[in-house]
Amino acid sequence: MNKQRKNVREAALEVLEAIDKHQSYSNLLLNQVIKKQKIIGPDTGLLTEIVYGTIQRKMTLDFYLQPFLKKKLDDWVRILLRMSVYQMVYLDKIPDRAIIFESVEIAKKRGHKGITGLVNGILRSIQRQGLPSLETINDPLERLAIETSHPHWLIQRWVEQFGFDTTKAMCEENLIAPMQSARVNRMKTTREEVVKTLEEEGYSVQLSQIIPEAIKVIKGNLVNSDVYQKGYISIQDESSMAVAHALEIAPNMKVLDACAAPGGKTGHIAELLNGTGEVEALDLHQHKVKLISENAERLSLPNINVKAMDSRQAGEIYEQEYFDRILIDAPCSGLGVLRRKPDIKYTKTMNDVLSLATVQQTILDAAAPLVKKNGLLVYSTCTVDKDENNQTVENFLNRHPEFEPYPLQLPNSLLALQGINKHILQIFPQDFGGDGFFISCFQKK
Repeated sequence: MNKQRKNVREAALEVLEAIDKHQSYSNLLLNQVIKKQKIIGPDTGLLTEIVYGTIQRKMTLDFYLQPFLKKKLDDWVRILLRMSVYQMVYLDKIPDRAIIFESVEIAKKRGHKGITGLVNGILRSIQRQGLPSLETINDPLERLAIETSHPHWLIQRWVEQFGFDTTKAMCEENLIAPMQSARVNRMKTTREEVVKTLEEEGYSVQLSQIIPEAIKVIKGNLVNSDVYQKGYISIQDESSMAVAHALEIAPNMKVLDACAAPGGKTGHIAELLNGTGEVEALDLHQHKVKLISENAERLSLPNINVKAMDSRQAGEIYEQEYFDRILIDAPCSGLGVLRRKPDIKYTKTMNDVLSLATVQQTILDAAAPLVKKNGLLVYSTCTVDKDENNQTVENFLNRHPEFEPYPLQLPNSLLALQGINKHILQIFPQDFGGDGFFISCFQKK
């Protein structure tokens, strides 16, 4: 094994430790380590795979390790064992002996002789005896929790809200790495032109069947592409692209994007306005507002005005009934994006979900007076939870008789997923491999 490979596993351990200790976000930390340690080529892929895979399947890995652990371990040793078992079980290109050798080398470097022997002993026992069977777990909810590494409280909640089969399909989908998708900036180019250019650059892409201006990536990371640098595309999930369509944008409209960072939907709205009208983009955090501005510049969208402020105070700077359209893509628990941010499965609690529902209500209340008569208010989240979604919508309509439900206008592929209420749509990750998303629409009378 070359030295670089070994660095990859040490780097993976470092990232996993930091996530465990400081609740850092895996995606941000991973990018920092790749830059700092100058990890390149296939090694970036291996590092990403080990980090995400180990987090994604943490509860399953702990179940597999349990019978082999005789005493309490230091956190780093447990993480090292977890990532080793992950590689042994889920990565078929690397032989077990190489994985065990690497893990023992890291243990030697980090710990004393006893720890080295312990790591070696546990991994060799697993190799010899095989893994304990998940079939030994009798309770179906508990088994689903361990099998798909989702906390028991969450499984129970989803089963109550959506039924066992939908929950199982969602949890299984959450273990699959998402495909990258991108939105074509149709003010600058066409979808066909972008596909052609990308294929010449060596990327493998296909047209989205869900969103007319979207493409999906089979191979490569579009952030490094020429078309991205030139502002011809934005990296955005297909589910998230549906939101701007729900706003029914027409030329010269005034639109408020109340919780705008990182700016994907802001850019989409401005593109649909085709250089006319104005988009006011608000976000609480200065550094996030900077991201929106940089993005608007890259896409050449001068009709975006960005402000760092709490959208609950929007009434202090905009007059009543000023906007034709308002989007509230509300802060939420993020339970629809567990494939991208697997670490949040283990840190979110029931209280988070319930307290966010309160914040969502106050943002909606503050935005309501700013919508023109006959104007639309779209509320969206990237979560799958009825308290944050359906309940919030119901509460809003009860408190604001001046609004009524308005049937969502979306690409046909999405309307096929709707239930009886035409003003709301819950997208599950398993529907077409996009993020879990909720979209609803109201019209001011």
